[in-house]
Amino acid sequence: MWVNTAFSSVFAPFTEIAAEEYARVTQVTYLGFVNGTRAALAHMLPRDHGTVVQVGSALGSRSIPLQSAYCGAKHAINGFTSAVRTELLHQGSNVHITVAQMPAVNTPQFSWVLSKLPNRPQPVAPIYQPETAARAVVYAAGHPRRKQFYVGSSTAATILANKVAAGLLDRYLARTGYDSQQTAVPDDPRRPHNLWEPRDAEADHGAHGAFDEQAHTWDPQLWLSRHPAAALATGAALGAAALLAARRPGRR
Repeated sequence: MWVNTAFSSVFAPFTEIAAEEYARVTQVTYLGFVNGTRAALAHMLPRDHGTVVQVGSALGSRSIPLQSAYCGAKHAINGFTSAVRTELLHQGSNVHITVAQMPAVNTPQFSWVLSKLPNRPQPVAPIYQPETAARAVVYAAGHPRRKQFYVGSSTAATILANKVAAGLLDRYLARTGYDSQQTAVPDDPRRPHNLWEPRDAEADHGAHGAFDEQAHTWDPQLWLSRHPAAALATGAALGAAALLAARRPGRR
């Protein structure tokens, strides 16, 4: 198994991100996955066995303001992964590639990311603990024939809403996306960040960020992702119930 999860980012409006900063985010967050996959397949293809798990994001389907570089890279990862998957299918390979699409996760990234915002950056709620994300990756690795897994109800809802009401989401995020990604605490513009070099090169800072009190350890979508047949049955039952209710006498 090989898990691609490297990333860097810049929290800022697009016009305030320097070209070299944008290139760095793309190099790490997108090309890091490309080259990681290349390294893994070099070992897996000769053995005709193995699984590559891409740690994706809901932002790979629905972009938000202030994270254009990160969103662009995550969109690119989805396209790249789909292309590689079809090539593996064409070859009849037993090597698989899948994506775990993540929600907001309480990792140290929000304390380390380069930010040009007036207040400290924060994930958009709901927030999940990193152990939740890790369990989803392990499950995805053990069930690689599925193209992707949605981790968290917010991920599933965001991707679905973008398919049916992208324009409405544009206006909603334009109104709320700036404030929802900042705390009420002013940020220090001289705060160290990890765009050009890792912050944890000399010490292990752990997996948790600064939002433990707000983070969830469980979500019903996690269960549904692991039990797709039950999820389909539940959806069918709810649909049938809604149809029957709509056909009751007196209903219009």
